[in-house]
Amino acid sequence: MKTPRVLVVDDDKATLELTKFVLEAAGLVVESTTDSINAILLISDFQPDLILMDIQMPGLDGLELSRQLKSEQTMRHIVVVAFTAFAMKGDEAKLRAAGFDGYIAKPFDVASFAQTVLSHACRPGDSRMQANLGLP
Repeated sequence: MKTPRVLVVDDDKATLELTKFVLEAAGLVVESTTDSINAILLISDFQPDLILMDIQMPGLDGLELSRQLKSEQTMRHIVVVAFTAFAMKGDEAKLRAAGFDGYIAKPFDVASFAQTVLSHACRPGDSRMQANLGLP
């Protein structure tokens, strides 16, 4: 069974630390960064199964980074989940149009967060990914 690899991209260091702590405690392999430029550099080396990405970051924001990732043949298979407190009514369509595969709101419930992340890692019908992650 493959241990899930999650890249967390968020410019808020406290959120980044808590997210990393919770996911690592659940047995996931986690890498993190506070900006999109470092995220791009980390992706090829770390090879995440899933990226949790804040939307509003200085410089290259999460929407543009998601568009770039999904336009690249070698990266479009990575599940990208918006991880933000700024979503409003109608934003889900905007997030999907930018290539996001899902959405998790901040603040998050610490008790169920890791399972929520894992549920996003498994696209419906992707039995290979489910088997790799040890899920039914």
